[in-house]
Amino acid sequence: MFSTPKDLAEKLRAVQYLVADELLLVVYLAMRLGKPLLVEGPPGSGKTELACAVAKAGNTVIERLQCYVGINEGKAIGRFDKALQRLFLEAVKGSQREDWEWIRAELHTLSFFTQGPLLRSLLYEKPCVLLVDEIDKVDQGFEALLLELFSEWQISIPKLGTIRAKSIPFVVLTSNEERRIGDPLRRRTLYIRFDHPTVQREREILGLRTNQSSAVRKQLAGLARALRGWSLEKPPSIAEILDLARAMDILGLTEIRPEHRDVLLPLIAKTESDRQRILLRDGFAALLSDSVDDGPCSATARAEEV
Repeated sequence: MFSTPKDLAEKLRAVQYLVADELLLVVYLAMRLGKPLLVEGPPGSGKTELACAVAKAGNTVIERLQCYVGINEGKAIGRFDKALQRLFLEAVKGSQREDWEWIRAELHTLSFFTQGPLLRSLLYEKPCVLLVDEIDKVDQGFEALLLELFSEWQISIPKLGTIRAKSIPFVVLTSNEERRIGDPLRRRTLYIRFDHPTVQREREILGLRTNQSSAVRKQLAGLARALRGWSLEKPPSIAEILDLARAMDILGLTEIRPEHRDVLLPLIAKTESDRQRILLRDGFAALLSDSVDDGPCSATARAEEV
């Protein structure tokens, strides 16, 4: 999808996505090596958006498997459509083609199989992006389901057979680290970690995604750092800070002041505990004071092959 790391960086920037240079090289290597990319980090740090941005920048399709507790093979890979199979049996009943061997073979083809995102990702002529989102929500049994796919780029399905990839998708697995991902899956990936962006990087993102002035971007980036440093139950994501910037634009605000607390509170406090904390006497004013000082760069990112 991309000829060089520079080409990748330019096309990602064109779709308003920024990624650190050292992480960019890992993303590019994962594509060229045909390896899944395991991205771990806190919620809202841009992990899912990376997959979406790569698909958009590469002008290709994204297949998304949203993981959750109890997800099964049918949701991920697919299942035979029994109703369609019965309809087919009724249609051929009594016809000249009522040959059981032919009927059985026909019933167990892709024509009668409802495809899940894992299977669909293998059937594109042009490589797609496969996003396996929040992989830390599944158990080790489901992880094992992915090993054949990421080792051989194929899926073995009872009665249907082995489906091999027409093209190798670019795979992004995201994890919020609720559970440690097993070593067999990790060995098949390249690993990167996303943290919330530094103040400087958040200002760059705001500059790319909004029309706010430099002064507003500086205050918003500082406020994001201050909020994340408050140990809130739900620290603000990058997307929520962008929403705050858009809200300021709609309200015609060129600066956040203490008297704006109540109107902006629903944008930055997403639990009752966080809301009450910010409502404490001088709570919001203290946040604004903390946001003035950019402080040291606290977010880090590292990448390594596992």
